[in-house]
Amino acid sequence: MTVRQRLRSTNPRLLAGGTVLLLLAAASVVGPWFTADPAEILDPRNSSLLPPFSSCTHLRLHDGTTLVVRDATVEGAVVRALHGGRAVTIPLDRVATLEHRFHLLGTDTLGRDVLSRLLHGGRISLAVGASALLLALGIGIAAGMAAGWLGGAVDAVLMRFVDALLAIPTVFLLLFLAAVFRPGLVPLVLILGLSAWTGVARLVRGQVLSLKEREFVLAARGLGVGPVRMALTHLLPNAITPLAQDGALLLCDLILLEASLSFLGLGVPPPHPSWGNMVAEGENVLLEAWWLALIPGAAVALTVMAAAVLADGLSETARGVVRDSP
Repeated sequence: MTVRQRLRSTNPRLLAGGTVLLLLAAASVVGPWFTADPAEILDPRNSSLLPPFSSCTHLRLHDGTTLVVRDATVEGAVVRALHGGRAVTIPLDRVATLEHRFHLLGTDTLGRDVLSRLLHGGRISLAVGASALLLALGIGIAAGMAAGWLGGAVDAVLMRFVDALLAIPTVFLLLFLAAVFRPGLVPLVLILGLSAWTGVARLVRGQVLSLKEREFVLAARGLGVGPVRMALTHLLPNAITPLAQDGALLLCDLILLEASLSFLGLGVPPPHPSWGNMVAEGENVLLEAWWLALIPGAAVALTVMAAAVLADGLSETARGVVRDSP
């Protein structure tokens, strides 16, 4: 089967969601190498709140000063430009470098490039979401396997603990964990991962309970296969499909939770950009500079929508496989 035939046979929602997520991840990983420093603040009085598709010129003088000007032209031995709405004339021998910049998505209140911060923030937001997802899957799979396979008191204790955690509202649990841990990227991953594993544990436990009495599992037990090897070679592979669906939906929740915590000032600490704290920074100037909140908010919405479509495609593919199986 050729690549084109494989693509045609692939579920369109699975293909669309996966493609958008891959493009977002690739842009967040590669894009920052080709953009300006997201923390660079130069002449904020004259570079702040530039709208999308704006351009300006950075004049770096020999004394270390940087001026952000517009309509800069070199005329003989001087540079003529507009600085702060006033026409200025600067001797050319005072200018160290003259750099033209184009701000595709504008600048923020401190004159930082929004596109650069969006890509750097995407790298952080996606990395935090993916890391928290891996942590939640690791804890949830281990707890679910133990509860489903061992049963008895182990199952009762673990599931009652899971029920107790599920009874606590997610926001309250996140706020409690955020108060316990210090602000930072690693604590944020721990906070999100420790609040998200319970659903995975219940799912894995249900899968193990449905598989442990199947003939191939009974045959493996009869051959003396140990519990760890049983889990890795017989139980977990047969639970991959529902785990993938749940993982895609869980990624949606984690990205939204990270953005919410960062919006409240409890997530990614400044000066590191994230989509959540970018929305928070743009809230105060929403009417004056709509792009500061709308663009990172749209990035969050697009990522969550792509992950949800991916989960829907995985679900449809799994139903098709079950329907076609003898």
